[in-house]
Amino acid sequence: MLASMATASRPLRLVQISDIHCGEPTFDATAMDRIIECINEIAPDLVLIVGDLTAAGYEWEFAEAADWISKIEADKVIVPGNHDARNVGYVHFEHHFGDRFSSYRRSFEASRAEELGATGFTVVAVDSSEPDLNDGQIGRERYPWIRDRFTEPNDIKIFAIHHHLVAIPGTGRERNTINDAGDVLAELIHLGVDLVVSGHKHVPYFWGISGLLICNSGTATTRRVRGLTPPSWTEIEVNEIAINAYLHYQDGRRELSCVRHRETRAMVREGFYITDAFLMSNHLLPLPSPGERP
Repeated sequence: MLASMATASRPLRLVQISDIHCGEPTFDATAMDRIIECINEIAPDLVLIVGDLTAAGYEWEFAEAADWISKIEADKVIVPGNHDARNVGYVHFEHHFGDRFSSYRRSFEASRAEELGATGFTVVAVDSSEPDLNDGQIGRERYPWIRDRFTEPNDIKIFAIHHHLVAIPGTGRERNTINDAGDVLAELIHLGVDLVVSGHKHVPYFWGISGLLICNSGTATTRRVRGLTPPSWTEIEVNEIAINAYLHYQDGRRELSCVRHRETRAMVREGFYITDAFLMSNHLLPLPSPGERP
């Protein structure tokens, strides 16, 4: 039986959108209005907006994006993208949307926790952008902050970032994975993160790496697309069996695009096991205190 046929009565439902690019000449207001209407009908637990809200980081573009986003009724986690960091745009991001680094947690009531095999869900969201550059990074000084936000070991753990952590097929020559992508991936795998949501490349794609599912979203509301890839946004459902990802297109289609079985996660991680001693030897984990064994 397909995982999409699982019987969870209240799955964790997320919506992921990115690269709406308010201010871009091809921004499609009709499409944005339709997307918001559909999101409100879905009534997800959370909407993840993973960067490039604007075309060039100008204040009026942020004001337009904030007006659109305010119409989404669900809770939201928002991170800036490289376009939002242009022209000192990160100042306007903070004015309209708050901290560029944030976390969000919601616990499940007992019956839902039992059904989903999780105490709740935690999202850690980071700003990977650099002013006026398409490149990005997080930086090792931020790793302890990330670790400290994933405090609930039995939560479904989600990491939100604009830049992609691995190359995306169909996007041409690779140039813009974050500079410290390898170290960040090692951190996330060690922390037991279940899901990474990212954008930036305008092409939806899904990667599974050592138990981690990476969901990269396309551009939702512009014609800044590559080849024949149409605009899209992503609906993510986590039930007791799997993480299912559905792509929504402007013609109204909702297409099951990825199924990641949760019960095989431990086996996948074991198959790509990295010891704590190795991570500490490369300064990817804090060194043990004197007298502690690694």
